[in-house]
Amino acid sequence: MSIPKYDDLFNAALKYLDVNGVTPWRSIELPLAKEFALSEEEIGQEYASGNGTVFLDRLSWCLSYLKNTGLVDRPKRGMYEITTLGRTFLAKPNDIKSYVKDAINQREKEKRQFTGSPIQATTAIGTPIQTTPHEQMLQAFEEIREAECELILDTILSKNPYEFEKLVVKLLEKMGYGGKIKDAGQVTKASGDGGIDGVIKEDVLGLGKIHLQAKRYRRDITVGREEIQRFVGALAVAQSNKGVFITTSSFTKHALEYSTSLNGSTTLVLIDGEKLAEFIYEFGLGMQAEQTLVIKKMDSDFWDDLVDDVKVGC
Repeated sequence: MSIPKYDDLFNAALKYLDVNGVTPWRSIELPLAKEFALSEEEIGQEYASGNGTVFLDRLSWCLSYLKNTGLVDRPKRGMYEITTLGRTFLAKPNDIKSYVKDAINQREKEKRQFTGSPIQATTAIGTPIQTTPHEQMLQAFEEIREAECELILDTILSKNPYEFEKLVVKLLEKMGYGGKIKDAGQVTKASGDGGIDGVIKEDVLGLGKIHLQAKRYRRDITVGREEIQRFVGALAVAQSNKGVFITTSSFTKHALEYSTSLNGSTTLVLIDGEKLAEFIYEFGLGMQAEQTLVIKKMDSDFWDDLVDDVKVGC
């Protein structure tokens, strides 16, 4: 079963709190995961960014929206309990999503009116409300990254093939290959390169080397097994067992299968255009930071050290 969206957790969270009373929010994770028949792998699945697990993040936002719309209360930090209003929705679970959406949108509308901000045409949490703000942020990041990667490849294809060879050498150095060795990466001369376009020295004496081949092809051209075999032959002539074949296009199935069938005699890495652009973007080669957003969350250790307020009943 796929991980439920956070709005799919509304009813289950309310039912659990109705039965169990005031509950630490982290204690709700495993019972709800069991109810939705999630595997251990799904429970532990992280966002691609590495910023937390998906299911726990969605549960956190589920409780946040239930709290902001009066369906649950938070008597103290990290603890939740169902409210009288929340119990009324246990009898009409199909109405919870629309109620939360409308309540949040009304709250956002009132906040904009109070601050004098213009009211946007879009709803505050979208229709339908399925992704958390965290996921929306990550999705926007991915869309920006994908668009930039497309631009990277288009730009590479507009440059001279020799510039591409220099680019891939710089990229390997940027990725940390060659370490702190001065001039670790070199582009071979255009004539007599024997099928080797670049070399990365792995140590000061040059005893270990990574040999590169760079093919700046149109996106619709594929690199076949024959070209990869020729490169492996060039590695043998150079007495090298480490090679990286980089192209702006893609590899055929037979080329990929061949690269994994060398049985350790030669370590061969194939990098296609999509992965190439991702590496350039990730390692910041020829890129500059346009904007940095810092997302903060409360430090549990700090706040837990503060003494709770003890309310004495009358």
